[in-house]
Amino acid sequence: MAEYIAPIKRLIEEFRRLPGVGAKTAARYAFAMLELSDEEALRFSDAILGAKRDVHKCPVCFGLSEREDICEICADERRDKGLICVVESPKDVIVMEKVRGYKGVYHVLGGALSPLDNVTPDDLTVKELLSRTETGEVREVIVATNPTPSGDTTAAYLARVLEGHGVGVTRLAYGIPVGGDIEYADEVTLYRAMEGRRTLK
Repeated sequence: MAEYIAPIKRLIEEFRRLPGVGAKTAARYAFAMLELSDEEALRFSDAILGAKRDVHKCPVCFGLSEREDICEICADERRDKGLICVVESPKDVIVMEKVRGYKGVYHVLGGALSPLDNVTPDDLTVKELLSRTETGEVREVIVATNPTPSGDTTAAYLARVLEGHGVGVTRLAYGIPVGGDIEYADEVTLYRAMEGRRTLK
């Protein structure tokens, strides 16, 4: 059976590194790249390098920003610093911002607890979240991890470790389908989930 020539094979292998991209999709992407003009290919590669160079992780919330110091949301004096919405990934911050009624700030964990995948609390930004609650300014932590087994495990763990920190801990209501991801939820569903959040015990 004929194999792809080395340059195409390498390109396919790189695309396969992306989450959710299988062999057939990777091959499709690779051949689509070959159809680009030199100018288009350069623009594409510049966009990748530019994002790697110009996107920074906020040292406070661990969300993404163009700024090299704290992100735009953390720097915004109009945001309620007493309300922290905890999410799994930076993508979730963008999705949660669709909930126009939410005026608090965020904390990005960088994933969810998963013993099977060897993801422990030390792999997430849990210690940093605890430090934020020790300032005395935070009154509520909204846990907005995905309604999946690992998201629920993470929510239960956060409720336990935040006990005694003098903050209320709530969880988004299940307006979001169980097993679904926050990034695919629509604005109305997210608003209802935020409004119907419940206390975690």
